[in-house]
Amino acid sequence: MVENRIVGLKSREVYEAPAATLLHMAHTELERICLDRQTFNYKRKLSQDFANLIYDGLWFSPLRECLMAFLEESQRTITGEVRIRVSAGLARITGRRSPYSLYDEGLATYSHGDTFDRKSAEGFLALYGLPYKTVAEVRRKAGRPGYKKSKRD
Repeated sequence: MVENRIVGLKSREVYEAPAATLLHMAHTELERICLDRQTFNYKRKLSQDFANLIYDGLWFSPLRECLMAFLEESQRTITGEVRIRVSAGLARITGRRSPYSLYDEGLATYSHGDTFDRKSAEGFLALYGLPYKTVAEVRRKAGRPGYKKSKRD
């Protein structure tokens, strides 16, 4: 890889850590099922900031301590088992489970016997789409070039 050094220089580096790569994959998979969407996404962003802080030699900084508090709290429920199939230089997740998994098959599938009431989504979809409906209406009224009227217009 080409690395961007702290002083702005670029250097070519080779990192090989297959076991660490597999552990990281497994850990991320547990986070995917145990954390809510917002925490999972924010933790991924924060991880890059944390890595940059360490790379820049700021381990003892107050910011690192603050970030560490968030990371430690976010990891309290990250435990479980992950199956990984390794073959021909490729690694693939084949299963995962945790006592803290937020996955509910009854809510996640669209099969016979699921527990998700689709009627509860109708109001959400109308509300969620309202800003885009407004954008379309404003563009239609303004005669935006290239804007085609829909069949409903």
